[in-house]
Amino acid sequence: MEAVVAEDYCRPEKFSVRQIDIPLAGPGQIQVRIRAAAVNPLDTHLVSGDLRESIPMEFPQILGNDFSGTVSGVGEGVMRYAVGDEIFGVAFPRCTVERVRIFSEPPSLTTGTLAEYAVFEADSPVIAPRPAELEAEQAAGLPMVGLTAISAVRAGEFKAGDTVLVIGATGGVGNVVVPLLVSAGVKVIATAIAEDQGYIRDRGAHEVIDYRADDIADEALKYSPDGVDGVINLALGDTLINVVGRAVRPGGRVMTVSYTSPQGATFREDLTVKIIYAATQPGDMTELIRQAVDGSVPLPGIRRYPLGEGAKAFTDLVGVHTCGKLVVLPA
Repeated sequence: MEAVVAEDYCRPEKFSVRQIDIPLAGPGQIQVRIRAAAVNPLDTHLVSGDLRESIPMEFPQILGNDFSGTVSGVGEGVMRYAVGDEIFGVAFPRCTVERVRIFSEPPSLTTGTLAEYAVFEADSPVIAPRPAELEAEQAAGLPMVGLTAISAVRAGEFKAGDTVLVIGATGGVGNVVVPLLVSAGVKVIATAIAEDQGYIRDRGAHEVIDYRADDIADEALKYSPDGVDGVINLALGDTLINVVGRAVRPGGRVMTVSYTSPQGATFREDLTVKIIYAATQPGDMTELIRQAVDGSVPLPGIRRYPLGEGAKAFTDLVGVHTCGKLVVLPA
């Protein structure tokens, strides 16, 4: 089969598409014919070498976490699925097993979804039947960002009437965070470039700040003079998120889901600051499906790539401004 592969620690420019053996389902596992797979920043961070001390990788590594597809093989002891079932979800490289237990228990593991076939653990709580109302491409772009967004909003404990500044609103997680907050009665101030302001307003944002042209904190204070109740940071690192913190009211909250987490930032002592690691709870996947089907969380926009351009999808992810999700289509 064809797969998008990293041969060693490297940047996306070194990813390749090549032939590799089709993985087979063992006991308790399912083999899936992948119909669509989304690309995520997590892939690039894992194989960049930045995290090699805490999460050592094995190579060659097939990339990809999010997916939708058709069950094509069932291992011994699997009763939950049958060949032909349409499913979707999210899973992680097997060598990360101990670190991804925080995301789900039991951990959801895969051979890599940016391939024609992948193998998964059948008992994963973050893999589920795909409803007919969700197209395969839409479903593939939803699990990682949706479950992360649910974790971030839950951790912030935001309530109706609060005002929250969402930084990085047009990215994958922001696409879900904004409508989740709005559905809870929260006023959302979002950051986006001028060209994307209409898009993020359509997802529910009440006010939009052009982060390229304006000072984020100053603009946020214009819309909320007493300070926002909280910030959900999906983009900024140490220095800039620290500056944005001055837009938060006394006793407010700063939640960050950025991979460049602001562990070195210095905030006022009155603020609650949390670095959010996506951690699902029972029922999160069911709730995500419900919200996607009933439209309370509008599905992200999709940019499509054939499998042969899977490596380009990653270079676009890190090097080109994108809005919504980038999805690779093996079929």
